[in-house]
Amino acid sequence: MTTLPVEGHMPSLNGAVDWLNSKPLTPTQLRGKVVLVDFWTYTCVNWMRTLPYVRAWAQKYKADGLVVIGVHTPEFGFERDLGNVRWATEEMGVDYPVAVDSSYEIWNAFNNQYWPAEYLVDAQGRIRYHQFGEGAYDESERAIQALLNEAGHRVGNTLVHVHPRGLEVAADWDDVRSPENYLGSERTNGFVSAGTALRLNEWELSGDWTMGKEAVVLNKAGGRIAYRFQARDLNLIMGPPRPDVSIHFRVLLDGRPPGSSHGDDVDADGYGTVSRQRTYQLIRQAKPIVERRFEIDFLEPGAEAFDFTFG
Repeated sequence: MTTLPVEGHMPSLNGAVDWLNSKPLTPTQLRGKVVLVDFWTYTCVNWMRTLPYVRAWAQKYKADGLVVIGVHTPEFGFERDLGNVRWATEEMGVDYPVAVDSSYEIWNAFNNQYWPAEYLVDAQGRIRYHQFGEGAYDESERAIQALLNEAGHRVGNTLVHVHPRGLEVAADWDDVRSPENYLGSERTNGFVSAGTALRLNEWELSGDWTMGKEAVVLNKAGGRIAYRFQARDLNLIMGPPRPDVSIHFRVLLDGRPPGSSHGDDVDADGYGTVSRQRTYQLIRQAKPIVERRFEIDFLEPGAEAFDFTFG
C-alpha cells in the first residue's frame, strides 16, 4: 500500500456519556497505539455486516498495538438507553472498548455523517485512513497493517477470514431492489392507502395505528403492515412499548407461511415474538429473488415499527 495521507488529528473522546468494556480513553493515553474508531448504532444492519471484520481485526492485532474503539451514536431514541446499548454490546460480541456517544459530541467532533464509519489513527494521533459504509475490507486491513508496521510492529500480510451468520451475512447486492425505508412520518417513502394493489417498495397499514415521527405504533390488536419488496433478506426494526411486554406476531410471504424462507426471528409457520427494541430478521430466501408481498400481523397492541432494511 502506498503511503497513507494525513487527514487530520484524532479529536477528543470526552463527549462520551459512558464507557463499556473499558475505562475512559483519551488521545493522549492512546498515543503510540494504532487506533481504529468505528462509529455504530446497534440496530444498523449495514454496521452489523461489517462487525465480523472489525471483531476479527481487534482480536488479531491487539497484541501488535491496535486498539479498536466502538463509538455508539444512536439513530433512534431507544438507542440512547444505556441498558439497550449494554445488552447489544454483550449480545453481539463487541468486546472492545465502547464510547457511548448519546449526545453526538464525538460524532460531531469527527464531523461524521455515516453508520458505519471507520477512522484509522496512527501512533502519532493522526487520522490516516477512513472507510464509510460496507465493503473495502481488504483495503482497510492493509491500512491497519501499514500503520502497525510504520509504528515498529512487524505484522504479516495475511488477511482475516470471517464466517458471518444471521444479520451479519453480507447482502446479496445483485438482487436487492428495495432500499431502506423508515416508517415514521419524518422520513418514510411509498406509503399508500390500505387496500391498494401494492407496487414495488410501496407499503400500507391496516388496523388502528398512530404514525409518529420515528415509528408507527399499534393501538389495538390485529394490526397489519404489508410491504412489496425484492431482496433476499427483509428485516424490521421494532420493539414493544415497555421492556416487560412481549408481543406475538405472524409473517406471511405472498399470503402463505414463509416455510424455508423464514428469517432467524420467525419459525417456518411465520410466528415470532417482539420482546426487545432491536432489528428482527423476518425473511431470508433462496434464489431466484423476485418481487414478493410481505405481511406482518401483530396479535397484541403496542408494537412499534421503525424501519425496514433489506439485504
